[in-house]
Amino acid sequence: MRFLVKNIPAALLKVFIALAISLQIAQAQDVADNVAPEFASGVTQKKLFKAKNQMVVAANPYASEAGYNILKKGGNAIDAMVVVQTVLGLVEPQSSGLGGGAFLVYFDAEKEKLKTYDGRETAPKAATPDMFLDDNGQPLSFFDAVIGGRSVGTPGTVKLLHETHQKHGRLEWSEVIAPAIKLAEDGFKVSPRLNSSISRSAESLYKYQATRDYFLSEEGVPLFAGTIVTNKEYANTLRAISKNGADAFYTGELASRIVDSVQNAEGNPGRLSLEDLETYNIVEREPVCYRYRDHDVCGMGPPSSGALTVGQILGLVEAYDLEAYGAGNAESWRIIGDATRLAFADRGLYMADSDFVKMPKGLLNRAYLWDRSQELIREDALEIDNVLPGKPPFNHAFNLSPDNSLELPSTSHFSIVDAQGNVVSMTTTIENGFGSRLMVGGFLLNNELTDFSFVPQVDGKPVANAIEPGKRPRSSMAPTIVMKDGKPVLAIGSPGGSRIIPYVAKTLIAWFDWDKNIQQAIELPHLANRFGTYDIEKGTAAEKFAPALEAYGYKVDIRDLNSGLHGIEITSEGLEGGADTRREGIAFGD
Repeated sequence: MRFLVKNIPAALLKVFIALAISLQIAQAQDVADNVAPEFASGVTQKKLFKAKNQMVVAANPYASEAGYNILKKGGNAIDAMVVVQTVLGLVEPQSSGLGGGAFLVYFDAEKEKLKTYDGRETAPKAATPDMFLDDNGQPLSFFDAVIGGRSVGTPGTVKLLHETHQKHGRLEWSEVIAPAIKLAEDGFKVSPRLNSSISRSAESLYKYQATRDYFLSEEGVPLFAGTIVTNKEYANTLRAISKNGADAFYTGELASRIVDSVQNAEGNPGRLSLEDLETYNIVEREPVCYRYRDHDVCGMGPPSSGALTVGQILGLVEAYDLEAYGAGNAESWRIIGDATRLAFADRGLYMADSDFVKMPKGLLNRAYLWDRSQELIREDALEIDNVLPGKPPFNHAFNLSPDNSLELPSTSHFSIVDAQGNVVSMTTTIENGFGSRLMVGGFLLNNELTDFSFVPQVDGKPVANAIEPGKRPRSSMAPTIVMKDGKPVLAIGSPGGSRIIPYVAKTLIAWFDWDKNIQQAIELPHLANRFGTYDIEKGTAAEKFAPALEAYGYKVDIRDLNSGLHGIEITSEGLEGGADTRREGIAFGD
């Protein structure tokens, strides 16, 4: 049967897959209702979850429970981080994994110090400015660039996990890798979300044999929700990493297989080399913080645009009494929406890997943001022509062009607090769902290079986020830890492509200004305006704002806005956790 399916015409294959998907829809909800009970030690309802002194909130119950079990064994937040990520790479492979990258914001309770670690992918040393242009010098279409080896950057996740564990972990490395190995060998249930993701990407997953054989049944259709799946290759990969650390990934047989897969990807080969893997480094960077309402909102600096842009949004709305307006007032959303647009204008022009690009030092300058916030004193939406980058304090010439990079929603976020007070806020990704669609060693390889601008310059001016050898593509990932008087009080973050930034900003504003607990802040319907069109979350109470926002002058788009916010508030009485009902995640705690 497999032979026959593999050789049917492409058009007929599409019809066959579509019919199979339609048959799965009816049972998807039944499976969703029956997934949770097997996690009997945790809370499955999406409500505020309280714990005494340790908690894990992640995007899949297997990952949350595995991380919490490590905490119960005496592990710390970094130990749990390794477990959560390695399990997510198995049960939620479309979003993150060993073949991708991540940003970690970490509070070290013993040293009372906030640290950030950059595990973002890098461009190969053989990268050239025109690698995403066609023969006529025009940008490739996004998926022509994504699927195959061309889009694959040097993965950073494994080295991030191993190096930070060497610095901060408590348990043995082999002990924190073991749970994912066992789950890969014993098998896990395909979740409704994974089933849905496979269904949407079935045609592209069919292109390469490894992904076809793993994600599609012998009949060539997506795995049904509830199917028990094992991944022996993934277990073997983790076993090698357990024994030899990050070297097992970045050198030797596995590294050679990764490079071979990338360089020989049918129809779209890439440029990743063994040297790229061998020379990859994690970078510890200074946190980027903005002081808002007597708190310090801290996150990852460039190449992430997350902390800078979230900080700018908060700085631009700070002059306005959002508390008095409230979440139910369209005026709040006009202010937030146009503040976000102004921040995104600065993001598009200035923000990129600061190891390669001179960036303004004054993007979070309070005087600059105050002056810029005066543009919001009006009764209607900012006109398109008025949403321009500002001129923050900058000791270099302004000679850049805005970029046109496309960052699609996928990714995963988790938050962890341990009994010693260490805090992890980590956002992790392979970029687009299923990344490059190349699979090696039981995991998917990223397509992060498509987060660069496809066009290196516009009108003779360079684009800050243009690709260069060894450069890290700009990201919107915004893992955040909020500090009060030098102590962490909140960990939060989200997936969602460039909408990560407004998702996180909205949640923070709801928590700071609208007296929402972390679950309520996460659940608040999304309204996001990055570039002019106001996106409103379909099927929520936010739809009621559409007429008012249109009256302000916005174009409105009512659509699905699928975040995956996972947060923990640290209070004087214990921990309060929130998991996004838009995904499958839950909180586990003592």
